[in-house]
Amino acid sequence: MTVDITTHNPEFSTTGQLSPEQVGEVASLGFKSVIDNRPDFEGGHEQPLHMDIEKLVIASGMQFAYLPVISGAITQDQVHQMAELIDSLPKPILAFCRSGARSTNLYHLAMSRS
Repeated sequence: MTVDITTHNPEFSTTGQLSPEQVGEVASLGFKSVIDNRPDFEGGHEQPLHMDIEKLVIASGMQFAYLPVISGAITQDQVHQMAELIDSLPKPILAFCRSGARSTNLYHLAMSRS
């Protein structure tokens, strides 16, 4: 199952829910960090837990950050946290949520902060 990635610039991309099987592909594509913006169990019990994805991401040599955001309810604090992650994590970064839209919106809000 190939990861469908949207590249916003050379340092930041987004995608939908990552499966454990896709983490190796993400690493092979050169990503250095992964941000998970999807709350655990949002998609039910079949959704991989962030801890399971985190273990695989770290084992693949990348860094991991968990910043769960409820769809349609992004807060200013989350925008600030996302901006800090983008500034501090090794690049390129791949952020994911259910479809990639929430991570994309969060990214644009973080980049437009004053």
